[in-house]
Formats: sequence, C-alpha cells, structure tokens
Amino acid sequence: MSNMFLLIWLKYQLRFDRDERGQTTSEYALVMLAAAAVAGLVLAWATKSHAVTRLFDGVIDKVIP
Repeated sequence: MSNMFLLIWLKYQLRFDRDERGQTTSEYALVMLAAAAVAGLVLAWATKSHAVTRLFDGVIDKVIP
C-alpha cells in the first residue's frame, strides 16, 4: 500500500517538474538593468554637479602647470 502512495507521489512530482532553463537569462537581464540604472544615476549626478569638468580641469592643471 505504501509503495502505491510513493508511486503516485513520484508521478505527481515528475508531472509538474519546474523548468529553470530561462532563470539564468532573466537574472542576467535584471542585473544588467540594475547596472544601467545605477550608471544613469551616476551620470545624471556628474553632469548636474559638474564633477567631471572639475576632475578634468584638475588633471590638466596637474599635468600642464
């Protein structure tokens, strides 16, 4: 009797086996989306605060006295 329940349970589990083939692709896409969002925020901050301009000016002032 217990073997019959085990077989039924195994057939049920194998029937609804979860397929994870696309999981890595979706995780990669989410990481890339998050990286693009962070890059966009840094770019917006840098252009608004003129940090890049000051950085380049400081480098050029050190290189060419």
